[in-house]
This record gives sequence, structure tokens and C-alpha cells, in this order.
Amino acid sequence: MQILKYPHPILKYKTKPIVTINQKLRDLIAEMFMVMYDTDGVGLAANQVGLPLRLFVMNPTGNRENKEEEYVFINPVILKRQGTAEDEEGCLSYPDVRVQVLRSESIEFEGIAIDGSLQQFHWKGHPARVVQHELDHLNGVGFVERLSSTVLLTVEQILDDLRTEFEGNQRLGFVPSDTEIAKQITELEAEWG
Repeated sequence: MQILKYPHPILKYKTKPIVTINQKLRDLIAEMFMVMYDTDGVGLAANQVGLPLRLFVMNPTGNRENKEEEYVFINPVILKRQGTAEDEEGCLSYPDVRVQVLRSESIEFEGIAIDGSLQQFHWKGHPARVVQHELDHLNGVGFVERLSSTVLLTVEQILDDLRTEFEGNQRLGFVPSDTEIAKQITELEAEWG
């Protein structure tokens, strides 16, 4: 399992709901936490590791020893948003991009836990920002799409470099073609659906 970088097509893909919680899913979640911690992340959406599943993991502290701050959200939904706040964000799929992003200051949301129970939370500040960022991923929205055109100009060279790297890797066969990626997504949906 590895972090997929912009502009990999699955990052633009709206993920599908999970219908079954089983040991295979629990193993996947454990691996996602390992990848998140190994890359110094605080959240990780399933499509960032190539899976078209409506699932993300998070630990807003980023500290693997702080297990009580680990959360798994299956089929998450934001129920209510309040206020706005701007703060700096980065993303594992957009390395070297750190920018100010405007988001809701607080949110009420729900998702299914790994044990199948429905969880509901009302968070504000950093945890709310992480949830919104990861939920955007599940909807096929990268955080750079939330930037003003002026701010986007400041990171355009980084994005161009990431596009060039991705296209080069496709030409060299290190990354499948877009057609092959679409086929893989369809096969994964069938496997998990």
C-alpha cells in the first residue's frame, strides 16, 4: 500500500459506500493507519491508497502512540456546518503543497465505526478540518480545488511538476494507463461491493 499522488485519476473518483465490515476490511484499516503514520499524516482516505471505498482513518495528533485519538469513519456524512475558518493544510497526495484553506469552523457528522456502530461527533478546529479534508477526498475533491485562483498560482509549478512526474511514470510503465486504472477501480468495486 502506498500513497498515490496528484494527478492520479482515483483521487478525482467519488468513492462507493462500504456494505460489509469484515476481517479483510479491518486488516486494510490497520494498514492504512501504518501508512498514515509512516508518512507523517493525520488522516488518510481510502482512495489515496488506490481503493474506491468510502472510508478514512485519522488521528489529529499524528502520534501513533496516542491510540485514543485514532478514528475510523466508514460511509461518513457531514450533517451540519457552522462558521468559517482559514488555516494551513497539506496533503500526502500533494507533497510540498502547504496553503491556507477556508473551511467550516465546526461540523456535526456521523460515520460507522469499525465495530459497525454509528458514531456521531460535533468537532471544531483541527479535528473538524481533518474530517472535511478527508471527506473531500472521498468525494473526489483535492484541497487545491478549494483555493482561490490567486493562491492556486503560488502552487501551480509544484502541481505542474507532479503532473509531469505522473505522466512520465505512465510512459515508462511504472504507473498504469488511465484506461487500466479505470478497469482496476471497477474490479476493486466488484471485490468490495
